Amino acid sequence: MSTKLTADPEAKAERRRKVLVGAGALTAIAVVGGLVTLAVIQNPPPQAREDIEIAGLQTFEGLSANHVSTPVDYEQSPPVGGDHASAWLNFGVYTEPVPNENAVHALEHGAAWVAYDSEALSQEQVDALRTALPAAYVVLAPYEGLDSPIVLSAWQAQVAVDSPEDERIEQFVAEYWQSPDAPEPGAACTGGLDAPGRIA
Repeated sequence: MSTKLTADPEAKAERRRKVLVGAGALTAIAVVGGLVTLAVIQNPPPQAREDIEIAGLQTFEGLSANHVSTPVDYEQSPPVGGDHASAWLNFGVYTEPVPNENAVHALEHGAAWVAYDSEALSQEQVDALRTALPAAYVVLAPYEGLDSPIVLSAWQAQVAVDSPEDERIEQFVAEYWQSPDAPEPGAACTGGLDAPGRIA
């Protein structure tokens, strides 16, 4: 009597299912790996702060950081640090010039202060500048008497640019926004003073 081996249809189906699941998993891994590789190639990691070089950057050393209740005569315009008011300026967008002493306190907390000449920039350019900046830890406000259309300031650092499209804006933000070089980086930039003209 001869016995003929016949494949169990259920076992056959189970093997096919395992092969399909395995092939699907390998395909998914390959796709995810490809996407990750593509993302890394197209979006390289940001440059380290210390490796960023900004043309025209001025830095200042030895600035005091005392709280005072009187106006301060700053050497830089806009100021980049020094004695300042006890209340910091809340980050945001202002349509009127802001008090130097309160803005300097925001710089102490790691904010960037972007001042612009309202007569040199159109509203469209101001809007483009606003779009180019982070939403938090930035003060954007007009400033009278600037030598350039736009001046970016952080604690002990400043650069002047002519237009919102200048690549140095992005470089300055990468280097100095929430900088660990500020005396109190990461301290609050809300809950302080809202100067006149704050719209956002």
